[in-house]
Amino acid sequence: MDIKLGLVVVVAVACAIPCVQSQEIRCANRCFAEVEESLPCQCNRACQKYGNCCEDFELQCLVEHWKKYGRDELQKALKKQQLNKNLAKNVIIFIGDGMDLTTVTAARILKGQQKGLAGEEEKIVWETFPYTGLLKTYATDRQIPDSAATATALFCGVKTKSSTIGVDDRIEVENCATQEGASVDSVMVDAQEMGKSTGIVTNSYVSDATPGAMYAHSAYRRWLSGPVDGCEDVTSQIISKADKVNVIMGGGRAFMLPNTTADPEDPDSLGTRTDGRNLIEEWTALHEGYNYQYVWNDEDLAAVDADETDYLLGLFAYYRTTYENDRTPETRDPSLAEMTIKAIEILQKNKNGFLLMVEGALIDIAHHFGIGQDALNETIALDEAVSAALDMVNLDETLVIVTADHSHGMSMSSGYSSRGNPILGLNDQAIGNDELPYTTLLYNQGPGGVEELDSIKETGHRRNLTNEETMASGFHQSSLIPSSYATHGGVDIPVYAIGPMAHMLDSTHEQNYVAHVIRHAACMGEYADDCSRFPTRRNKARKRPASANIGH
Repeated sequence: MDIKLGLVVVVAVACAIPCVQSQEIRCANRCFAEVEESLPCQCNRACQKYGNCCEDFELQCLVEHWKKYGRDELQKALKKQQLNKNLAKNVIIFIGDGMDLTTVTAARILKGQQKGLAGEEEKIVWETFPYTGLLKTYATDRQIPDSAATATALFCGVKTKSSTIGVDDRIEVENCATQEGASVDSVMVDAQEMGKSTGIVTNSYVSDATPGAMYAHSAYRRWLSGPVDGCEDVTSQIISKADKVNVIMGGGRAFMLPNTTADPEDPDSLGTRTDGRNLIEEWTALHEGYNYQYVWNDEDLAAVDADETDYLLGLFAYYRTTYENDRTPETRDPSLAEMTIKAIEILQKNKNGFLLMVEGALIDIAHHFGIGQDALNETIALDEAVSAALDMVNLDETLVIVTADHSHGMSMSSGYSSRGNPILGLNDQAIGNDELPYTTLLYNQGPGGVEELDSIKETGHRRNLTNEETMASGFHQSSLIPSSYATHGGVDIPVYAIGPMAHMLDSTHEQNYVAHVIRHAACMGEYADDCSRFPTRRNKARKRPASANIGH
């Protein structure tokens, strides 16, 4: 007889007898075995009809589950004493725009519920990283920051004023004349000086605040379509300052094309540039003689041969790419994970290593419009991108950081919902004093508040969500303050790290500290000659390889 089959028969026969000691042990062993395999904590089917006996051992099983979890976590914590002090040959920085702790928690639950689980026990991949800290996000002139100031802090290592990119606090917002002497370089520039390949991936436009802070210097983040008072706009600096970036992928064809040229995907839409420049043509001309590709849809991206490509420009949308939940073959947009995979395939060919920044920008956009479902699904899309990257790199030599630029105003604080209650659904344990239900997720301000105000004006009370499809795409969670556009939050945001020198990202820090950790871990920038952990090697700046000396 097959051994496994024999065991099942033994347990089935045993449980067909009233619960006596020997049978209790068999049921318990079966239950505990399932805990070890991280399976649902349930008695063997053959035992379930014996009611209390089975329930008793399911409870014992759950107790053992939490004890085992505690033991496992303790062992992980003890292993943290074995610090990875290797040189970070590669660095990957993932930015979940607007991805605060509430967003991560709610996305974790949704991810689990999409698998048919209760949800709370699920993990987002970066929650398995050994080191977690908190970052203070305020700008030098704002308690609650924008993405330009926070990206400058993260990538350049200094805090600055809101709405400004790649400049220090000497800048005056929208004053071109104050840019001189205020420019600060990012870790991407440092990486290039070390001979590393570099890349930018986003699902916003490639000259938006977060990717822009990697290469641009601007007194105003909204200067995108032509020079202002003699200062270069952010987008044109893709040609003048990001020409050495090996991979640039995202959206934003609008800002690359002149206002007389139709978009290739939407002929009814023209470019927005006022200076007559076609930056796509300039980029391709700049890279003539090198192995380069320009693509604008997912099929063309899939066809790119990474082994034969050293420079890739992918512009997949007029403005931003499509929400992950709305992507179809017709939208022709690649996923964030697909872009990340292709970027790493190209960048990892460099023996000197690489630095890549990947931004999940649409988390922030969904939050701005008060659409919790899209914000959470975009966080799960970032989770898939991070997972894909981890499968491709050696963590002994690759520092991976996942963080946000700022928080948002979504809360998960309503009424003691039951375990496993749909995170995008109504609270199942409480209603308001007006006898109307409300969702588990709420916003401080946003379009949901406008809808509540309209309902009050029309009916005398807020929306009755009893029969509403609150989990549908486009549903606006309720908010306290009616506003067409929700703004950022100012609370500290998490940072997760794994790989060389990841242990430096614990505790609570100013946000600009991250750039210093990256530079120290990779021995570059101001820390190029200060890597005392490598006494036999002086990792001084190398000259850029000839193939990177483009346009200068």
